[in-house]
Amino acid sequence: MAEQIDVVIPVFRPDEKLERLIRQLNSQTRKPDHIWFMQTLADPEEDGRVRRMLEMADGGEIVPVARGEFDHGGTRNRGASLSKADYLLFMTQDAVPVDGVLVERLYERLASDARIAVAYARQLPGDGVGPVEQYTRQFNYPDKSNVKDIGDLDRLGIKTYFCSNVCAMYRRDKYEELGGFVRHTIFNEDMIFASAVIGAGYKIAYEAEAKVVHAHKYSYWQQFSRNFDMGVSQRQYRDIFRGVKSESEGMRLVKDTAKHLLRRGKWYLLPDLAIQSACKLIGYKLGLKYEGLPKKLVKKCSMNKRYWEDSP
Repeated sequence: MAEQIDVVIPVFRPDEKLERLIRQLNSQTRKPDHIWFMQTLADPEEDGRVRRMLEMADGGEIVPVARGEFDHGGTRNRGASLSKADYLLFMTQDAVPVDGVLVERLYERLASDARIAVAYARQLPGDGVGPVEQYTRQFNYPDKSNVKDIGDLDRLGIKTYFCSNVCAMYRRDKYEELGGFVRHTIFNEDMIFASAVIGAGYKIAYEAEAKVVHAHKYSYWQQFSRNFDMGVSQRQYRDIFRGVKSESEGMRLVKDTAKHLLRRGKWYLLPDLAIQSACKLIGYKLGLKYEGLPKKLVKKCSMNKRYWEDSP
């Protein structure tokens, strides 16, 4: 019997990108056997519009999720529990496959080595995100594939754990062996799981030939808030991230981006880069110290405000 591949996509008030994602999944050379849409409910009119969109998917099934029950790790775990497939492809609603071989390329990468527990796709910038974000995507998602294991920790630091559920395929047996994603996490459920993959002696693959368009043009405040949540996550799971190099990689990104802008005569964007970088660093540092901050301030700084409604 052929191995099965299911897709799990959390959905909340999507735009037209989800419709394009669905059309691309329908036309894959290796079509998913099932697509689980974990739809967080908004309001009747909005939910009806989204339902009509989701019904376009071949093999799609809609699973209602109460708004207060959504969780980055828990909702994905619920989708996985409904599936019986050998491989689980987790995607976000705004990750649009570039071509028809996305699923095939990720599957082939996992099938090539039983020690690879997860393979994640290359993310390309969309139109209108600007040169800084375009280079950030190029920095984090280069055009060459690679495989990481525990031997890379000294060389790569925190990038050894880098993996993105924007588009990543998991072996079900390894996913279940390692306990799935952590529940009630503000952020980083993918990297936290990736750390368990590396710690267990398995591998993480980056497949550059599996491509999705995915990028955001964040405001300075959004950059601050997103990195605040990253700091919170790393503080909450400090046993995982303690002693793993992280900030040096951020500095390398800033320096390389500045050189890239200068080479292309875009020196006038350096102030923007400096402000973005400062917002990221301040947000991250503050997030690491969130336990000593008033809860009202923490909620204001956070991008994921609903997370704090159920937190002590």
